[in-house]
Amino acid sequence: MSNIENTTQTLNFDSEAFLNSVTEQAGVYRMYNAVQAVIYVGKAKQLKKRLASYFRKDVGSVKTKALVKQICAIDVTVTHTEGEALILENNYIKKYQPKYNILLRDDKSYPYLLITNHKHPKLGLHRGGKRTKGDYFGPYPTVGAVWESLRLMQKIFPIRQCEDSYYKARTRPCLQYQLGRCLAPCVDKISQSNYQQQVDLAKLFLKGKSSMVIEQLVAKMTLASTQLDFEQAAKYRDQITTLRKVQQQQYVSGVAAEMDVIGFYRIESQVCIHLLCIRDHKILGSKSYFPIVPSDTSNEEIIQAFIAQHYLGNELGSGKNEGSIPKEIVAPCDFEQITELALLLSNQTEHEVKISTKTRSERRQYLKLSTTNAQTALITRNSHKESMQARFAALNEVFELANGIHRIECFDISHTMGQQTIASNVVFNQDGPIKSDYRRYNVYGITPGDDYAAMAFALNKRYGKLKVTGSGESSTEKDGLEKLPDIVFIDGGKGQLAKAEDFFSQLSAEQELERIPLLVGVAKGEARKPGLETLILGGSHQLISLPATSPALHLVQHIRDESHRFAITGHRAKRQKASKKSMLETIEGIGAKKRQTLLTHLGGMQEVNKASIDELEKVPGISKVLAENIYDALHNK
Repeated sequence: MSNIENTTQTLNFDSEAFLNSVTEQAGVYRMYNAVQAVIYVGKAKQLKKRLASYFRKDVGSVKTKALVKQICAIDVTVTHTEGEALILENNYIKKYQPKYNILLRDDKSYPYLLITNHKHPKLGLHRGGKRTKGDYFGPYPTVGAVWESLRLMQKIFPIRQCEDSYYKARTRPCLQYQLGRCLAPCVDKISQSNYQQQVDLAKLFLKGKSSMVIEQLVAKMTLASTQLDFEQAAKYRDQITTLRKVQQQQYVSGVAAEMDVIGFYRIESQVCIHLLCIRDHKILGSKSYFPIVPSDTSNEEIIQAFIAQHYLGNELGSGKNEGSIPKEIVAPCDFEQITELALLLSNQTEHEVKISTKTRSERRQYLKLSTTNAQTALITRNSHKESMQARFAALNEVFELANGIHRIECFDISHTMGQQTIASNVVFNQDGPIKSDYRRYNVYGITPGDDYAAMAFALNKRYGKLKVTGSGESSTEKDGLEKLPDIVFIDGGKGQLAKAEDFFSQLSAEQELERIPLLVGVAKGEARKPGLETLILGGSHQLISLPATSPALHLVQHIRDESHRFAITGHRAKRQKASKKSMLETIEGIGAKKRQTLLTHLGGMQEVNKASIDELEKVPGISKVLAENIYDALHNK
């Protein structure tokens, strides 16, 4: 049984199965916790060797031990070289800001350019944690390059670079204004709109989306050379060189500005498509897809169907730029309707879309990289399936069900002091979690804090209205939710298990079932330590303690932890929603319009709380009786 006040989760990651399938090539790995948040990003020259070091008996540092305890999943991105892995690692760290990348997350080794979120934004160097609001650009290779860039950009973009304390104290323009290196927004020498235009231009340049400044410098250099002012022309030349150096941020880059690369790998009827998204000369991200295809489908048909389904007729857009239709799509092979599909995509967007299949140089390397990742992803997925099936087999050796174990469900309850109670129901089969069958139930009509009643409520919600046949399945069998599982795990002790036994006993009598699911309670061990759980068998209440290394126990822990995560996530959302609810919403006779009138007329909730009955009565639409009710409700009378 879970409670919001104790949110520590026991995570169980099958490191042995994972290491058996992971590649020995160079690449980047991402580690995830139970809520699928990236907690660490690392790179390795040999992925298998590096990842194996995390799961030794003696891992060394306290930080690494804490990290390993939270690992729920790991994925890897293969690169061709260790250098590419380093660059991609920095990209992922910037994107995910993982909890355990302490040094790299703070980026104390790398400087950034920062344009602050201010009325008159400041351009400056930044090192350390990203606590200041604004736009960060980088990281850059050296501090010297950044200072040189700042000096140069001060001439091109006359944005202030002074500290806020200096900016606020100005009553007249400083020397930088006299030198033409600042527009003096501190003393209103420029309108805010014109100043913001300069800021926006600087941002575009730093994002690599504008070559306007370089073109202007080239024109100036040519003019100076024509006028035989070679010294000034040389300065412009050096400025152009420096500006190009500034644009070189740490990412896998090349001449391709905007394209998607489709990697493809197949094992009989199993297919993986790995999509590599490149925007503004950098790899924004990648994702693996596992389409279900008939065994006689050709590779060309699969590629064509993927492009059509992924890009046509929807907005896509899983994130900024990522997922939009690029100017070029690199495919691993030709297919029948390639010309027609390219035309359809071009008509759907505002630019021409090219589908390339004949690749050379850089595009060939990107395609090779994407294909390698598709192969790695499919092999890893198959390994996970084999591991899950082995765990199911091990669990059946414990319980010895005649027809085997095909579907498992688990229930958990989460609340805080009996408030905002949520029940979760998660479902697993031999391929892993079936998230489409997950359900949450808002528990009501019980004594707050009564976990036994909450469990009975959840079971009735899940199974109470099923029309079940004697075989244990509904007559339609169209929906997985219409099936009784083989095992139902109850996160809790004998009390919760007894409620489940009573419920299924009544359900069996009403439906005349030939079988009911095997009921198993999962009692937490001493100090809630993993590996010390006790299983309580329904009916006999026999206690079963499995070895900490048992694959069967690992499966039980995985299911129980997933149920806990799903319950606690729903509870937090419900609690947050309740905390945001205005006190005015609980007062009878106060609707949305009157709440808005009260807040507008009095100037916010704080003033409503301070208002007397007479002041409340003066608000349009508020009678004396209603004013008294509001006053009493807000002052707990």
